[in-house]
Amino acid sequence: MHIILAKPRGFCAGVDRAIRSVEKALEQYGAPVYVLKHIVHNAHVVAHLRAKGAVFVQHLDDVPEQAPLLFSAHGVGPEQWRLARARQLQIIDATCPLVEKVHNEIRRFAAAGYAILYIGDAGHDETLGAIGWAPDNIQVIRTEEDVWTVSVADPTKVVYITQTTLSLSDYQDIIAALGKRFPTIIAPSKPDICYATSNRQKAVMALAHQADLVLVVGDPESANSRRLRDIARNMGKPAHLIPDADAIDDSWLKDVSVLLLSSGASVPEHLVDAVIRHIRARYDCTLAEHTLAQEKVHFKLPI
Repeated sequence: MHIILAKPRGFCAGVDRAIRSVEKALEQYGAPVYVLKHIVHNAHVVAHLRAKGAVFVQHLDDVPEQAPLLFSAHGVGPEQWRLARARQLQIIDATCPLVEKVHNEIRRFAAAGYAILYIGDAGHDETLGAIGWAPDNIQVIRTEEDVWTVSVADPTKVVYITQTTLSLSDYQDIIAALGKRFPTIIAPSKPDICYATSNRQKAVMALAHQADLVLVVGDPESANSRRLRDIARNMGKPAHLIPDADAIDDSWLKDVSVLLLSSGASVPEHLVDAVIRHIRARYDCTLAEHTLAQEKVHFKLPI
């Protein structure tokens, strides 16, 4: 079997910053350090940080007053900030700067009286945080059908904003439909879909045609990981999203000559290495890494 290893893959700058923020907070404050929800969508990363002393909570009421608290890379709305300050928590904001950019756009357009159409997954942590900044101005849409059923007060004063981990192909189709429905709709000054999401999706799109099977290492809760699997499937390729090597069904590998392997933006590289070891234990393998883009983005720690 020949394994094509897609690059870029794995940690993006926002995820790396969030994880290092938890580790830095543990060094500075000692355990426990509290994190609202999961710092990133990867169960292995969460378990690793929990073992170091991080405590993950679903509600701020579960955090003792004046304790250190991290907001995750997905960001939160103003109500969470208000509650955290009311409890005198030592807030460490690990929101990805690219998500914070979206929050700034929402605040700016809401203040100017625009109807905001947020293209994203309803219920996703990033979507919930974004909506919180202007709940009276925002409606969430996810499909082209939604474009034609959404209602706004003034069709000439509409802006669209997107979740940072959308599929490029879905995004383009929805934007095209928005342009037909609202000819004067305003777009963000720079695309909201983050560089890491775009790069990982472009790599799969460029390489999947060579493969008999595509495996994406990623958590099922990770939107950007699911997108990678779906892109391969939409190209007509068998594709599976796996959290780790233990999730591989060896029957998938039967008669596979070329395997494409990638991973989502919240996946540590050791999980990808474990998948390679799993396959090499069963097949005589060659491996080649194909680099589609160089990533040199780094974000300053908030602590």
